[in-house]
Amino acid sequence: MSWTLIFLIIVWIAVLYFIMTYNRIIKLKNNIHNSFADIDVQMKLRFDLIENLVNTVKWYASHEKETLEKLTQARTNFMWANNAQEKLQADNMLTGALKSLFAVAENYPDLKANQNFLQLQTELSDIENKIAAARRFFNSSINEYNSTIQSFPSNFVAKMFEFQEQKFFEIENVQEKEVPKVQF
Repeated sequence: MSWTLIFLIIVWIAVLYFIMTYNRIIKLKNNIHNSFADIDVQMKLRFDLIENLVNTVKWYASHEKETLEKLTQARTNFMWANNAQEKLQADNMLTGALKSLFAVAENYPDLKANQNFLQLQTELSDIENKIAAARRFFNSSINEYNSTIQSFPSNFVAKMFEFQEQKFFEIENVQEKEVPKVQF
């Protein structure tokens, strides 16, 4: 076997590896976009559901204007968000506003017993579970992508095309990270 043929085989293997690694990184990057789109869809469903929830609560608690305005503002921020970070901030804002809304509902026994309110609460709980699953998938996609672009030898391809590390979906509100205190 000639040295030229051996050299060509080595070059061919290197080019093939390079192409396969590049395509894998692109696939992982697209997976991240797809998984965030899933979060986005679930958050949109949640915001639409919240509009119905707010309207139901308005019947019972019209003087709880501040809580309802916070929910409406969070929904508006989400609808006008231009990027993932803004959407995640609107999501965090909404989580706090929802806690306030359910605290308000505790003061209205008729509202808590209202069939529409109960159904909306159940649907909201279901959507929250779907959002949590979508967030886990998103973070898993980020982890796989980041691991690939940081690992040897694929990190050479990643650096060559300036693939950047992506951020995980994390809770920004410090209070949400704390362990809840249960009192009897």
